[in-house]
Amino acid sequence: MKAKSPMGMLQHSCALLTTVLLVCVPLLGNAATFVSVSIAPPALPVYVQPTIPGPGYIWTPGYWAYGPAGYYWVPGTWVLPPYVGGLWTPGYWGWRNGAYLWNPGYWGPRVGFYGGVNYGFGYVGVGYVGGYWNNGAFYYNRAANNVTNVQNTYNTTINRNVNISRVSYNGGPRGVRADPTAAEREAMNERHAELTETQLQHEHAAANNRALLASVNHGRPGVAATPQPGAFDHPGVVPARGNHSHNQAYPQGNPQSAHVQHNAQTHPPGEQPRVHAQGATANHPQGPHNGAEPHADGQHR
Repeated sequence: MKAKSPMGMLQHSCALLTTVLLVCVPLLGNAATFVSVSIAPPALPVYVQPTIPGPGYIWTPGYWAYGPAGYYWVPGTWVLPPYVGGLWTPGYWGWRNGAYLWNPGYWGPRVGFYGGVNYGFGYVGVGYVGGYWNNGAFYYNRAANNVTNVQNTYNTTINRNVNISRVSYNGGPRGVRADPTAAEREAMNERHAELTETQLQHEHAAANNRALLASVNHGRPGVAATPQPGAFDHPGVVPARGNHSHNQAYPQGNPQSAHVQHNAQTHPPGEQPRVHAQGATANHPQGPHNGAEPHADGQHR
Protein backbone atom coordinates (compact mmCIF):
# COMPACT_ATOMS: atom_id res chain seq x y z
CA MET A 1 0.00 0.00 0.00
CA LYS A 2 1.34 3.40 -0.95
CA ALA A 3 1.89 5.66 2.07
CA LYS A 4 0.12 9.01 2.06
CA SER A 5 2.17 12.15 1.88
CA PRO A 6 1.99 14.57 4.81
CA MET A 7 -0.11 16.93 2.65
CA GLY A 8 -2.50 14.12 1.74
CA MET A 9 -2.87 13.14 5.37
CA LEU A 10 -3.60 16.75 6.28
CA GLN A 11 -6.29 17.03 3.60
CA HIS A 12 -7.84 13.77 4.76
CA SER A 13 -7.84 14.96 8.37
CA CYS A 14 -9.46 18.27 7.44
CA ALA A 15 -12.19 16.51 5.47
CA LEU A 16 -12.85 14.17 8.37
CA LEU A 17 -12.94 17.06 10.84
CA THR A 18 -15.42 18.94 8.64
CA THR A 19 -17.70 15.89 8.54
CA VAL A 20 -17.52 15.47 12.31
CA LEU A 21 -18.35 19.13 12.89
CA LEU A 22 -21.39 18.98 10.64
CA VAL A 23 -22.66 15.98 12.57
CA CYS A 24 -21.80 17.14 16.08
CA VAL A 25 -22.65 20.83 15.97
CA PRO A 26 -26.45 20.25 16.04
CA LEU A 27 -25.96 18.40 19.34
CA LEU A 28 -24.69 21.58 20.93
CA GLY A 29 -27.81 23.56 20.12
CA ASN A 30 -27.57 27.15 21.35
CA ALA A 31 -24.06 26.60 22.68
CA ALA A 32 -22.85 26.40 19.07
CA THR A 33 -22.56 29.22 16.59
CA PHE A 34 -23.30 27.17 13.47
CA VAL A 35 -26.06 24.63 12.95
CA SER A 36 -27.01 23.86 9.35
CA VAL A 37 -29.93 21.64 8.33
CA SER A 38 -31.26 20.93 4.85
CA ILE A 39 -34.85 20.28 6.01
CA ALA A 40 -37.13 23.05 7.30
CA PRO A 41 -38.25 22.86 10.95
CA PRO A 42 -41.88 21.89 11.70
CA ALA A 43 -44.61 24.42 12.39
CA LEU A 44 -44.81 25.89 15.86
CA PRO A 45 -47.22 23.96 18.10
CA VAL A 46 -50.14 25.70 19.78
CA TYR A 47 -50.16 25.71 23.57
CA VAL A 48 -51.12 27.78 26.60
CA GLN A 49 -48.59 29.28 28.95
CA PRO A 50 -47.98 27.73 32.38
CA THR A 51 -48.47 29.98 35.39
CA ILE A 52 -45.38 32.00 36.28
CA PRO A 53 -43.52 30.53 39.30
CA GLY A 54 -43.05 33.96 40.89
CA PRO A 55 -41.86 37.54 40.32
CA GLY A 56 -38.76 38.18 38.25
CA TYR A 57 -39.10 35.30 35.79
CA ILE A 58 -38.97 35.98 32.03
CA TRP A 59 -40.85 33.84 29.52
CA THR A 60 -38.64 32.08 26.95
CA PRO A 61 -40.75 30.57 24.17
CA GLY A 62 -40.36 27.00 22.94
CA TYR A 63 -38.49 26.23 19.72
CA TRP A 64 -37.43 23.37 17.47
CA ALA A 65 -33.80 22.33 17.93
CA TYR A 66 -31.92 19.72 15.91
CA GLY A 67 -30.06 16.56 16.92
CA PRO A 68 -28.89 13.24 15.44
CA ALA A 69 -32.48 11.94 15.30
CA GLY A 70 -33.87 15.11 13.73
CA TYR A 71 -35.84 18.03 15.08
CA TYR A 72 -36.97 17.97 18.70
CA TRP A 73 -39.06 20.43 20.68
CA VAL A 74 -37.50 22.47 23.48
CA PRO A 75 -40.48 23.43 25.66
CA GLY A 76 -41.17 27.04 26.45
CA THR A 77 -40.42 27.87 30.06
CA TRP A 78 -40.08 30.59 32.70
CA VAL A 79 -36.45 31.53 33.38
CA LEU A 80 -34.71 33.84 35.81
CA PRO A 81 -32.58 36.25 33.74
CA PRO A 82 -28.82 36.37 34.36
CA TYR A 83 -29.06 39.99 35.53
CA VAL A 84 -31.63 42.65 36.39
CA GLY A 85 -32.74 44.45 33.23
CA GLY A 86 -32.05 41.48 30.96
CA LEU A 87 -34.48 40.74 28.14
CA TRP A 88 -34.58 37.57 26.07
CA THR A 89 -34.23 37.53 22.29
CA PRO A 90 -35.40 34.11 21.04
CA GLY A 91 -33.29 32.12 18.62
CA TYR A 92 -34.61 31.38 15.16
CA TRP A 93 -34.01 29.32 12.04
CA GLY A 94 -33.07 31.29 8.93
CA TRP A 95 -32.64 30.19 5.31
CA ARG A 96 -29.24 31.03 3.86
CA ASN A 97 -27.11 29.52 1.08
CA GLY A 98 -29.45 26.59 0.55
CA ALA A 99 -29.78 25.52 4.19
CA TYR A 100 -31.61 26.37 7.40
CA LEU A 101 -29.20 27.90 9.92
CA TRP A 102 -29.86 28.25 13.63
CA ASN A 103 -29.31 31.70 15.13
CA PRO A 104 -29.01 31.29 18.92
CA GLY A 105 -31.02 33.37 21.36
CA TYR A 106 -29.37 35.69 23.86
CA TRP A 107 -29.91 38.04 26.80
CA GLY A 108 -29.49 41.77 26.36
CA PRO A 109 -30.82 45.19 27.41
CA ARG A 110 -33.18 45.18 24.41
CA VAL A 111 -34.92 42.54 22.34
CA GLY A 112 -33.23 42.12 18.97
CA PHE A 113 -34.15 40.40 15.73
CA TYR A 114 -35.62 36.89 15.93
CA GLY A 115 -36.52 36.34 12.31
CA GLY A 116 -39.99 37.82 12.41
CA VAL A 117 -41.20 34.51 13.86
CA ASN A 118 -44.28 34.97 16.03
CA TYR A 119 -43.55 32.82 19.07
CA GLY A 120 -46.50 34.26 20.98
CA PHE A 121 -46.72 35.47 24.58
CA GLY A 122 -45.44 38.94 23.72
CA TYR A 123 -42.93 37.85 21.06
CA VAL A 124 -45.13 38.96 18.17
CA GLY A 125 -42.44 38.79 15.48
CA VAL A 126 -40.84 42.15 16.14
CA GLY A 127 -39.90 43.55 19.53
CA TYR A 128 -41.54 42.40 22.75
CA VAL A 129 -44.90 43.42 24.25
CA GLY A 130 -44.89 41.01 27.19
CA GLY A 131 -43.46 43.37 29.80
CA TYR A 132 -40.72 45.80 30.79
CA TRP A 133 -38.23 46.56 33.56
CA ASN A 134 -38.75 49.50 35.90
CA ASN A 135 -36.56 50.33 38.92
CA GLY A 136 -35.25 46.79 39.21
CA ALA A 137 -38.65 45.10 38.95
CA PHE A 138 -40.26 43.46 35.92
CA TYR A 139 -43.82 44.46 35.04
CA TYR A 140 -45.88 41.87 33.15
CA ASN A 141 -48.50 42.37 30.46
CA ARG A 142 -51.45 40.24 31.58
CA ALA A 143 -52.72 40.02 28.00
CA ALA A 144 -49.55 38.18 27.00
CA ASN A 145 -48.68 36.22 30.14
CA ASN A 146 -50.28 33.88 32.68
CA VAL A 147 -49.27 35.92 35.72
CA THR A 148 -52.23 35.77 38.08
CA ASN A 149 -49.93 35.25 41.07
CA VAL A 150 -47.72 38.37 40.75
CA GLN A 151 -48.54 42.00 41.53
CA ASN A 152 -46.46 43.98 39.03
CA THR A 153 -48.86 43.77 36.09
CA TYR A 154 -50.67 45.87 33.51
CA ASN A 155 -52.97 45.04 30.61
CA THR A 156 -52.17 45.74 26.96
CA THR A 157 -54.41 43.87 24.54
CA ILE A 158 -52.59 42.72 21.42
CA ASN A 159 -54.68 42.84 18.25
CA ARG A 160 -53.25 41.83 14.89
CA ASN A 161 -54.46 42.42 11.36
CA VAL A 162 -52.34 39.80 9.62
CA ASN A 163 -52.75 36.32 8.22
CA ILE A 164 -52.60 33.35 10.57
CA SER A 165 -49.61 31.04 10.25
CA ARG A 166 -47.33 28.97 12.48
CA VAL A 167 -44.21 29.10 10.31
CA SER A 168 -41.15 28.63 12.52
CA TYR A 169 -38.35 29.98 10.31
CA ASN A 170 -37.27 33.01 8.34
CA GLY A 171 -36.71 33.06 4.57
CA GLY A 172 -36.67 30.21 2.11
CA PRO A 173 -39.53 29.18 -0.15
CA ARG A 174 -42.24 29.36 2.55
CA GLY A 175 -40.58 31.13 5.47
CA VAL A 176 -41.43 34.38 7.21
CA ARG A 177 -40.48 37.47 5.19
CA ALA A 178 -38.83 39.82 7.67
CA ASP A 179 -35.62 41.83 7.90
CA PRO A 180 -34.14 43.50 10.98
CA THR A 181 -35.36 47.01 11.72
CA ALA A 182 -32.86 49.74 12.51
CA ALA A 183 -33.54 49.33 16.24
CA GLU A 184 -33.13 45.56 16.01
CA ARG A 185 -29.80 45.95 14.24
CA GLU A 186 -28.62 48.20 17.07
CA ALA A 187 -29.78 45.63 19.62
CA MET A 188 -27.96 42.88 17.74
CA ASN A 189 -24.68 44.78 18.12
CA GLU A 190 -25.03 45.39 21.86
CA ARG A 191 -23.31 43.31 24.52
CA HIS A 192 -25.12 40.00 25.02
CA ALA A 193 -25.15 37.12 27.47
CA GLU A 194 -25.56 33.57 26.23
CA LEU A 195 -28.04 31.04 27.59
CA THR A 196 -27.89 30.51 31.32
CA GLU A 197 -26.80 27.17 32.71
CA THR A 198 -30.40 26.27 33.53
CA GLN A 199 -31.43 27.04 29.95
CA LEU A 200 -28.67 24.80 28.59
CA GLN A 201 -29.68 22.01 30.95
CA HIS A 202 -33.29 22.46 29.85
CA GLU A 203 -32.31 22.10 26.18
CA HIS A 204 -30.09 19.10 26.84
CA ALA A 205 -32.90 17.40 28.79
CA ALA A 206 -35.21 17.97 25.81
CA ALA A 207 -32.60 16.49 23.46
CA ASN A 208 -32.58 13.31 25.53
CA ASN A 209 -36.37 13.00 25.66
CA ARG A 210 -37.50 10.82 22.78
CA ALA A 211 -41.11 11.93 23.15
CA LEU A 212 -40.07 15.45 22.10
CA LEU A 213 -38.79 14.31 18.69
CA ALA A 214 -40.89 15.66 15.85
CA SER A 215 -40.77 12.23 14.24
CA VAL A 216 -42.44 10.81 17.36
CA ASN A 217 -44.93 13.53 18.33
CA HIS A 218 -45.67 14.65 14.74
CA GLY A 219 -45.31 18.30 15.69
CA ARG A 220 -47.57 18.11 18.76
CA PRO A 221 -45.29 17.50 21.77
CA GLY A 222 -46.85 16.19 24.94
CA VAL A 223 -44.73 18.69 26.88
CA ALA A 224 -45.03 21.96 25.00
CA ALA A 225 -44.22 24.23 27.94
CA THR A 226 -43.07 23.93 31.55
CA PRO A 227 -43.35 26.24 34.56
CA GLN A 228 -39.60 25.97 35.20
CA PRO A 229 -36.59 24.70 33.20
CA GLY A 230 -36.28 20.93 33.01
CA ALA A 231 -39.53 20.32 34.92
CA PHE A 232 -40.91 17.91 32.32
CA ASP A 233 -42.76 15.87 34.96
CA HIS A 234 -44.13 18.87 36.85
CA PRO A 235 -47.94 18.87 37.26
CA GLY A 236 -47.98 22.33 35.67
CA VAL A 237 -46.64 21.25 32.26
CA VAL A 238 -48.92 21.84 29.28
CA PRO A 239 -49.22 19.78 26.08
CA ALA A 240 -49.58 21.07 22.56
CA ARG A 241 -53.12 21.58 21.34
CA GLY A 242 -54.73 20.43 18.11
CA ASN A 243 -54.40 22.42 14.92
CA HIS A 244 -57.80 24.11 15.04
CA SER A 245 -58.53 27.46 13.48
CA HIS A 246 -59.54 29.13 16.76
CA ASN A 247 -56.26 28.04 18.34
CA GLN A 248 -53.95 28.98 15.48
CA ALA A 249 -52.16 31.90 16.98
CA TYR A 250 -49.07 32.68 14.95
CA PRO A 251 -49.88 35.47 12.48
CA GLN A 252 -47.13 36.16 9.97
CA GLY A 253 -46.75 38.50 7.03
CA ASN A 254 -45.51 41.89 8.19
CA PRO A 255 -44.99 41.67 11.97
CA GLN A 256 -44.84 45.45 12.17
CA SER A 257 -48.57 45.61 11.42
CA ALA A 258 -49.37 44.53 14.97
CA HIS A 259 -51.83 46.87 16.68
CA VAL A 260 -51.44 47.29 20.43
CA GLN A 261 -54.29 48.55 22.59
CA HIS A 262 -53.72 49.51 26.23
CA ASN A 263 -56.43 48.66 28.75
CA ALA A 264 -56.62 49.00 32.54
CA GLN A 265 -53.04 49.38 33.71
CA THR A 266 -51.33 49.06 37.07
CA HIS A 267 -47.94 50.56 36.35
CA PRO A 268 -46.05 52.55 38.94
CA PRO A 269 -47.45 56.11 39.20
CA GLY A 270 -46.41 58.18 36.22
CA GLU A 271 -44.88 55.18 34.43
CA GLN A 272 -46.20 54.40 30.94
CA PRO A 273 -46.06 50.88 29.50
CA ARG A 274 -43.05 50.46 27.24
CA VAL A 275 -44.32 48.60 24.21
CA HIS A 276 -41.22 47.29 22.42
CA ALA A 277 -42.87 46.66 19.06
CA GLN A 278 -41.90 49.01 16.27
CA GLY A 279 -44.80 50.02 14.07
CA ALA A 280 -47.39 49.44 16.80
CA THR A 281 -50.09 51.95 17.69
CA ALA A 282 -51.79 52.34 21.02
CA ASN A 283 -54.63 53.99 22.92
CA HIS A 284 -55.71 53.77 26.55
CA PRO A 285 -59.36 52.85 27.22
CA GLN A 286 -60.15 51.34 30.61
CA GLY A 287 -61.27 47.74 30.86
CA PRO A 288 -61.30 44.84 33.33
CA HIS A 289 -59.05 41.80 33.30
CA ASN A 290 -60.94 38.54 32.87
CA GLY A 291 -58.25 36.29 34.37
CA ALA A 292 -58.25 33.80 31.47
CA GLU A 293 -55.09 32.01 30.44
CA PRO A 294 -53.33 33.54 27.43
CA HIS A 295 -52.91 31.30 24.41
CA ALA A 296 -49.79 31.24 22.29
CA ASP A 297 -50.71 34.53 20.65
CA GLY A 298 -50.92 36.16 24.06
CA GLN A 299 -54.68 36.60 23.76
CA HIS A 300 -57.18 35.70 26.50
CA ARG A 301 -60.13 33.56 25.46
